[in-house]
Amino acid sequence: MKPIYILLGFLCVALGLVGAVLPLLPTTPFLLCALYCFAKGSPKLHQWFMQTQLYQKHLKSFDEQRALSMKAKISILTLSTTMLLIGFYFTPVIYAKVLIILLLIVKYWFFFFWIKTVEN
Repeated sequence: MKPIYILLGFLCVALGLVGAVLPLLPTTPFLLCALYCFAKGSPKLHQWFMQTQLYQKHLKSFDEQRALSMKAKISILTLSTTMLLIGFYFTPVIYAKVLIILLLIVKYWFFFFWIKTVEN
């Protein structure tokens, strides 16, 4: 099972790197997944990942404090809300539109009431 976690970790790092360059692909969720996979797959890879600039820039505050800066929250919420609203606009099925609205409500509740905000 450990090789699968390691493979998934590297796949998530690759997707996170692509997401750092492309504005349509989120970076943080993939890097969080990579952090989890490396922790399950290999302590050595987990330690290596925690020393990278990707971890230091995007995940350190969340991993250590379960908190994000207001700037990070706004950028994540802006991008994800935009993508969900595009899906809402192009979805003809009313059930899917209701699901998207519920997802938006849960997402904002999660970001404002579950994840703490830290100063920059």
